Amino acid sequence: MQSIRTRWTVVPSGTRGLRALLALGLILAIGGAGAADTLDARITTAMKGTATPAMGVLVIRDGKVADQAVSGVRRSDAKTAATRDDQWMIGSTGKPITVAMIARLVEQGVLTWDAPLSTMLPELSAQMRPEYRNVTLVQLLSHRAGLPENLTDAAALDAFFTDARPLPVQREAYIKAALADAPVHAPGTEFAYSNSGFLIAAVIAEHATGKDVETLMQREVFDPLGMTGAGFGPTRGNQPLGHRAGKPVTTAPRKADDGVPPIYTAAGNLHMRLQDLALFAIDQLAGSQGKGTLLTPASYALMQTAQPGSGSGLDWGVQPSIAGRQGPVLVHGGSDGNWLAWVVLFPGQNNAVIAIANAAEDMGADKATMGVLGGLFAELSPPLAAPAAR
Repeated sequence: MQSIRTRWTVVPSGTRGLRALLALGLILAIGGAGAADTLDARITTAMKGTATPAMGVLVIRDGKVADQAVSGVRRSDAKTAATRDDQWMIGSTGKPITVAMIARLVEQGVLTWDAPLSTMLPELSAQMRPEYRNVTLVQLLSHRAGLPENLTDAAALDAFFTDARPLPVQREAYIKAALADAPVHAPGTEFAYSNSGFLIAAVIAEHATGKDVETLMQREVFDPLGMTGAGFGPTRGNQPLGHRAGKPVTTAPRKADDGVPPIYTAAGNLHMRLQDLALFAIDQLAGSQGKGTLLTPASYALMQTAQPGSGSGLDWGVQPSIAGRQGPVLVHGGSDGNWLAWVVLFPGQNNAVIAIANAAEDMGADKATMGVLGGLFAELSPPLAAPAAR
C-alpha cells in the first residue's frame, strides 16, 4: 500500500509495499510533449519504455472537461483495449472524497469538526491511549493526529484481508487496535500520513449515522454529483485490472504486500471512471470560487487550506507552485501497488488534470503518468514569475 502526497514525493501508506521518492526533476525531464500533440499521442509516448499496460488522462479547463484519452490494454496478457468509460482504482486519491462526505455530515449537524475523540467515541475513551482523547476530526483528516500510518502490528493488519465479518465490525476492531498504538508524535503538532486516521473518522461517521461508510459515500457524494460509475473495492467484470511484477492481478489481496483490505474504503479503496473523478474535481474547483454545489464555502475552504505547520489541508496537499508553474496547487495521488492515480488542481486558473494507470512504480507507471503531467502543467498554469533583479 502506498499513497502519494504533496510536492511529488511519495509518502508510503502501508506497513510494507512499494517505497520510493519521485523527484520533481523527473517531471521536468520527461514531460516535454509539445502543445500540438494530441492527448492520445502524449500518452502513447509517455508509456514507451515502460511496462505500463494502460493509462487514462482527463484534462479540465475553465471548470469543464476539455480533453480525455485512454491508451493501452485492460490486462497485459490480453489484447482488449482500455476505453474512456472504463473504471480505475484510485487509491488514496479517494481521501478528499471521504473528507467531503464527512463535511456533509458536519454541515447537517451530525458531526462536529472540533469535538474531542473521547466524546465522539465515548465507548472507546477509557481504552484508547490518553494522547488521542482530544484529537479532532480536523486532525484525523489532515494527518495531524499523531497516529502511525497503519497498524504497527503487521500480522493484525494482514488478518483484515481475509476477515469475513461485516465491514463496520472489522473497522471498529481495527480502530481499537490503532488507538492503542503509540503516537509517532504529539497529536496536533506536525504532519504524519495516516490511513488509520481516516478509518477512525469512518467509524465516527458510522456510529453517528447508523450507516456504513459505503452507504454514506454513495448518499453524500456519489449521488449528489452524479458519479454513477463510482464504487468500492477492486474493479469488476470486463474492466481494467491492476498489475504487479508484469502480470495482471486476478485475485483479491491477502496481505499488505498485495494491496489494501476491504475495510480501507475511507482511506483509499474506490474505483470509478475518469469522468466520475472529474465531477468531484470540477466541484472542488467551483468550491474554491464560491460556486460549489456539494458543500458550503466554509467546508471547501477548510479542505483546501493548509493546516498550521503543515502542507496538507483536508485531504489535499496544498502547494504554492508545481514544476515551475503558478499555484496555488491542490494535489493528491495514490497507489495500492497495483494502480497509480494523480489529481492536480489549479484553482486560480480553474484548471485540473487527472492521470491514472493500471500499474504502479515497479512497471514504470510513475514515469508514464508524470511524463504526461509534466507537459500538461505548462498549459494549465502560467510560469512562476522570474525573481526580481537585484
